[in-house]
Amino acid sequence: MPVNTGKPALTRAQLWQGLLLKAENPVPFLDAMSACEVIDRGENWLLRDFTLRGEEMQERVTFEPQDRVTFERTRSSAMGTILNEIVTLDDGDMGLRFTFSLEVAGLAHGSNAEAAFADRMSQSYFQGVSSTLAEIRRQVVAGEL
Repeated sequence: MPVNTGKPALTRAQLWQGLLLKAENPVPFLDAMSACEVIDRGENWLLRDFTLRGEEMQERVTFEPQDRVTFERTRSSAMGTILNEIVTLDDGDMGLRFTFSLEVAGLAHGSNAEAAFADRMSQSYFQGVSSTLAEIRRQVVAGEL
C-alpha cells in the first residue's frame, strides 16, 4: 500500500521507527492484538509472546534496518512467516507491504477452507497496514515519534 496518501507525510525513518514500536508492542497498531510481552532480545531480534484473536502465540522478530521486519511464528495454530517491508512502488513513492506464508493446523492444502482462511488473512493484513500507518501518523502528530 502507498504510505503517503494521508497526512502528515511520513519519512522512511518515521515509518521504520513505527515498525520497531509495533514489533515491541503491536497492541496500539493492530485491533486483533490484545497483549504482547517481549521475553528475550538480542542484536536485531526479539522474542515475544502475544495474544491474537484470543490465541496465545509466540514469534521471533528479526530486523533488517530501514527495510524489513520478519515475524517467524514459534508457537501458533498458524505457523509460518509474516513480513512487514518498506518498499519503493513503481511510481517511486514509498510503500508498506505485509505478506504472510502460514500453514494452519487442520486445513488441507488447496481446500476451500484454506482459500477462505487466506481471504480472511488478506483482508486482515490490508486492515493491519492501514491501522499501522494511522497509528504511526497519530504518534508523529502527537510528537511521540
